[in-house]
Amino acid sequence: MTEPILELRHISKRFDMTQALDDVSLAIYPGEIHALVGENGAGKSTLIKIATGVHQPDTGEILVQGRPVVIHNSQEAQALGIAAIYQEPMIFPDLNVAENIFISHRSRGPIVRWNKMYQDAREILAKLGVVMDVRQSAQGLTVAQQQTVEIARAISLDVRVLIMDEPTSALSLHEVQQLFKLVRSLRDRGIAVLFIGHRLEEVFDIADRITVLRDGKLISSRPRSEATVEQVIRDMVGREVEEFFAKSSVRLGELVMSVRGLTKHNVFTDVNFDLHRGEVLGFAGLVGSHRTDVALALFGIEPADAGEIVIDGKSVHIRSPQQAMELGIAYVTEDRRKFGLVMPMPICANITLPTLPKYVNGLGLIQRQKEMEVAEEFRRRLNIMTPSVMNTVERLSGGNQQKVLLCKWLNVQPKVLILDEPTRGIDVGAKVEVHHMINDLAAQGIGIILISSDLPEVLAMSDRILVMHEGRQMGIYTREEATQEKIMAAAMGHPEAILERQA
Repeated sequence: MTEPILELRHISKRFDMTQALDDVSLAIYPGEIHALVGENGAGKSTLIKIATGVHQPDTGEILVQGRPVVIHNSQEAQALGIAAIYQEPMIFPDLNVAENIFISHRSRGPIVRWNKMYQDAREILAKLGVVMDVRQSAQGLTVAQQQTVEIARAISLDVRVLIMDEPTSALSLHEVQQLFKLVRSLRDRGIAVLFIGHRLEEVFDIADRITVLRDGKLISSRPRSEATVEQVIRDMVGREVEEFFAKSSVRLGELVMSVRGLTKHNVFTDVNFDLHRGEVLGFAGLVGSHRTDVALALFGIEPADAGEIVIDGKSVHIRSPQQAMELGIAYVTEDRRKFGLVMPMPICANITLPTLPKYVNGLGLIQRQKEMEVAEEFRRRLNIMTPSVMNTVERLSGGNQQKVLLCKWLNVQPKVLILDEPTRGIDVGAKVEVHHMINDLAAQGIGIILISSDLPEVLAMSDRILVMHEGRQMGIYTREEATQEKIMAAAMGHPEAILERQA
């Protein structure tokens, strides 16, 4: 058998009282796409940081092509042919594409031979099957294009092991397919790829081997052909998970929201739906369908130009988030780090932020004890993994940050809860908990609008599904009517294609 290009043997690493890795061994072979999966906190990030020299292991050793090495920093890792691409691309926006590709090449000398650099950049991109203007400023690149530049940079450094940490989290379906085409071309050239991902359908699509970490320990490592989704989930969470998603049957209550002809010029037009208490109404559509823009209009962030919103039988004109909250509407944003949470602030302060006046006494001072009591109750209810609600949000895992964001808006006690991509970027265990939470909230009579790019999630969690395409509503399907094929056809603007085929 071929010798591993990179091998980590019996790696252990502790941070204070936390055992991040415990006797983990991993072998990566040339021309292999090796997926590393696990819940947040499983030890994936620590392992790749050890492989790239960011952290040093307490015990264990690293071998490159069978030779023991000590990697002190990313420069030494690059010299050994190991490079990493992270969830947030490391691109210099003020430089052009070619400059970003060769930014790490100190050996090119003090005088820049621009024409040669541009030609070399084009040749590297051509090897990847990519056509891109190498003189273009990186500032205008999409996330997918930035990742392509990072892959080209790695190729320019003669990478032998490319580590990709959550590379698809901000990409559209088409962009993911293009990225996977690039990744497969790297494999075909003998480069080893270590792929860290949360979306199991992507992992099973791209990986040759799947390795699972849980609580810092190696649980399993199997060829993809010998692995099943159920098996991988069980290894990740340490318990049986019968299904990813399971919407409980809830008797729907009275109408809580009715929307007629909702329109925002040049964004979306003529959106119509009813929402009942206890109902989960899914919003499906591809990137550019403007589902989120409808949510922003309902919450008053970007008010609609025309149409009618009726709450509990009363016609309302929502012009601000404050007005939306007073009407019983809450909105959980898709970008928790940028718009949802104040990362350096304590958990308790984030949870009470929308309702802060309730926690201020007559002297204008925040009643911290009252704030902490409310936060502590939410911590118990949603099983937020933290020793104290006074800890800052930035210290939590992605799944626990998402729970804090949900708590923040549940504390408003909404009648209508809009969830925009509530499970994006969180592990399978946290996903299951969020789905249980949605079930519980629906059972309490809250009307829920669920916006998700995860089609299996929408199909399984929704009572009805509204499909949008380029700002137009293509139809609403009941749970019984909806199929993946129907929803995708409508999302692509061709619902009649399915009808014609069935006829």
